[in-house]
Amino acid sequence: MKPMNESHLAILRRHMVEMIAIHADLASDEIGRAVLDERVMAAMRKVPRHRFVPAPLAAYAYQDTPLPIGFDKTISQPFIVALMTDLVSPQPSEKVLEVGTGLGYQTAILAELAGQVSSIEIVEEFASHAQHLLRQLGYTSIEIRVGDGSRGWHEHAPFDKILVTAAADHVPAELLDQLKPGGRLVMPLGPEEMQRLTVIDKDGDGQTRVRSLLPVRFSRLETVT
Repeated sequence: MKPMNESHLAILRRHMVEMIAIHADLASDEIGRAVLDERVMAAMRKVPRHRFVPAPLAAYAYQDTPLPIGFDKTISQPFIVALMTDLVSPQPSEKVLEVGTGLGYQTAILAELAGQVSSIEIVEEFASHAQHLLRQLGYTSIEIRVGDGSRGWHEHAPFDKILVTAAADHVPAELLDQLKPGGRLVMPLGPEEMQRLTVIDKDGDGQTRVRSLLPVRFSRLETVT
């Protein structure tokens, strides 16, 4: 059988976005609305997810499922990527911090929507691969560094939005400190077996409001002691 070409993959990508829309409708009670932001859906239709998975898995890239990328990590299910992006709501004028670059798929989605994306990855091989691929795809508003994402990125702080793609029991204090008043942080919180996708809004006085949404399961946020 012939390998799939870009035309085939584009069709599968459109079908993936249709599945995301169905999932959003089914989860509307938990997430508070039935339709995700069209800007997010457009980004999901545009970014080639098959470029961000190991080559043998490219044919499965547009299934609505997580896929292994090495080092016991996965690329998140497309619906979860779209939902987390929708919840963090990056705007063209905003500076976003991503904790957990992986191979760069969520990073590319954020870069389609935000003004500047700073991304931290603890696995050096991932960071190097993502940086090369994102540059190859023409993304110029992204900076990536290797490090402990729980400590944020002081040199680029404060951030309008923070998206954490790994789970912890509590929000790291340094990330909250680096979030602007009026900003928002989205991450999975809870024990290893199951977390809940959580939205933390920081008001003008620095007080936070926490909303816990649907159950998810993510890798743990790795830290350096």
